[in-house]
Amino acid sequence: MEITNPGIPLVDTDRFLDSPPRSRNEALASFMRRINICEERGTGIDKVIFQTELYQLPAPLFEVTEHHTRSVLFGHREFAEMDKEDRIRACYQHCCLKHVNREHMNNKSLRERFAIAEKNSAMVSRIIKDTVHAGLIKPYDADAGTKAMRYVPHWY
Repeated sequence: MEITNPGIPLVDTDRFLDSPPRSRNEALASFMRRINICEERGTGIDKVIFQTELYQLPAPLFEVTEHHTRSVLFGHREFAEMDKEDRIRACYQHCCLKHVNREHMNNKSLRERFAIAEKNSAMVSRIIKDTVHAGLIKPYDADAGTKAMRYVPHWY
């Protein structure tokens, strides 16, 4: 499912999960909150990411064109059917979701996100390595051993 909205976002799409809500038209937003059409906390994207993880769906894609913002939600795809870009995006969003919940991402949490058995933890290590290489996440404590390694978003 694709949702396209006119205009570019007020925050970078990589920061949708952690940025405080901002409104282009506060009077309209206030009215919509009063009649219970929208919430005030700005947790909509957090809820979407949580649900995609809960149902083992590929991570949403957020794109910005010259005049529009597009959100793409994907149907179920087995882990083996996801490409490298899908896996990196899911890893980054998982790390951001953990961060906003005051937790850290690690190999175990990402294995749970992808429903991968512990014996296949090397596959998850590769996804983490690719996401670090892409500059989207970084180790929380670079001196920790590989078994205890925790990760945070690159902007932390």
